[in-house]
Amino acid sequence: MKDKTMPAEEAVARLSSGMTLGIGGWGSRRKPMALVRALLRSGITDLTVVSYGGPDVGMLAAAGRIRKLVTAFVTLDSIPLEPHYRAARERGAFELTEIDEAMFLWGLRAAANRLPFLPVRAGFGSDVMRVNPGLRTVTSPYEDGETFVAVPALRMDAALVHVNRADRSGNGQYLGPDPYFDDLFCAAADTAYVSCERIVETAELTKQGPPQTLLIRRHTVTGVVEAPNGAHFTSCAPDYGRDEAFQKTYATTPWPEFEAGFLAGDEQTYQSAAREAT
Repeated sequence: MKDKTMPAEEAVARLSSGMTLGIGGWGSRRKPMALVRALLRSGITDLTVVSYGGPDVGMLAAAGRIRKLVTAFVTLDSIPLEPHYRAARERGAFELTEIDEAMFLWGLRAAANRLPFLPVRAGFGSDVMRVNPGLRTVTSPYEDGETFVAVPALRMDAALVHVNRADRSGNGQYLGPDPYFDDLFCAAADTAYVSCERIVETAELTKQGPPQTLLIRRHTVTGVVEAPNGAHFTSCAPDYGRDEAFQKTYATTPWPEFEAGFLAGDEQTYQSAAREAT
């Protein structure tokens, strides 16, 4: 089997400005932050970002890298609204497509299955149709004749996700309580880069947890990046929880100051600065 391991910088070097980029995880939970930080150190911009948003979106928005965002929310979980995202939205920094969480999920499923759309009942009776006038409806061809929202496929050029363990071929394993749809992000994208806490031998994966934890299959993965503490400051259960103290620092520090203090160097510099800050 092919060895797909690479450093974060190589994974980011394979991306380009103008791409549609999916980012896995959920809010401030198991986000591929080491890859996001590597992306911030690059010159890549003009991105369409697809994410159940957290600090990944906040940082990219604050840095002016987003042209369009497709999301159901952007939150830090224990801090309900991501402050750097809010600041970017208030100044009209990018275009926003905001859809229901279930609609987002079915958009991922449609893309993963190479379908143009999937019909859902979610969206009716809310403002989602009003704020997204491009959404269309579809009528069942069967006797029921029911009308559904036709959620378009969320196809992506590339996806970034973070898991607890992976092998060199791209099989990825989550050990926490929730997969956060990371497998769908990988399947819905043309290329996918998986960072992990630790690379292990394939046989070791079956000892870590039951087969259903082997969420990500190697055929959907382009590159594997070993990134210990790579989800920081978001959680990566059971390896570590969210760094609430550092998250508060992030949320209350003006972006230019945070960027200069924590993102000016490489990943090792960031990890050292984050430890010193808390």
